[in-house]
Amino acid sequence: MFTGIVEEVAQVLEVRVSGSNKDLIIRAKMTPELGVDQSVAHNGVCLTVVELLGDAYRVTAVEETLQRSNLGALKTGDLVNVERCLRVGDRLDGHMVQGHVDTVVACTQLEERNGSWLFTFALPEQEKMLVEKGSICLNGISLTIAAIDPHGFTVAVIPYTHAHTTFSTLVVGENVNVEYDVVGKYVARMLGDRAVR
Repeated sequence: MFTGIVEEVAQVLEVRVSGSNKDLIIRAKMTPELGVDQSVAHNGVCLTVVELLGDAYRVTAVEETLQRSNLGALKTGDLVNVERCLRVGDRLDGHMVQGHVDTVVACTQLEERNGSWLFTFALPEQEKMLVEKGSICLNGISLTIAAIDPHGFTVAVIPYTHAHTTFSTLVVGENVNVEYDVVGKYVARMLGDRAVR
């Protein structure tokens, strides 16, 4: 379980193909505090640390994860948002995030607003999972949906978040990982197919 509050922007040092999986070697300042078997979210995807390599660590993304998220497109030198799992007793500064990506959407527009930014994204297939002023997790970042219209949805990003996440390098056309609010997913499941049509 995570909160969507990014701890740091880490760098992909190497991508290794292993059958249908990919191993990612990640350099992060938090590495000395990690242990094998710990969960770390990478652009919102929960992956298990399988090896420590000095100032870097290795995680494995399986085929299903690669197909559902933007991790399959990562290459050496790319940056990723990372967050360690929530500890019992910690403050929940963002919202409850599982690290289970539902889909990817493309950024369709970005606009600087005198110190803050508006990012607009294409509507996902399950657009009814979006709620104006509700929570959404994009590339591992807990955000609030500012607006929804027939063409997409928009989030507002404050300067701190812009400067301390990969949103500072996000460009139009780039895909981001989406995790819908977990409460909304359970409500939709209870209501059946009619909730997400």
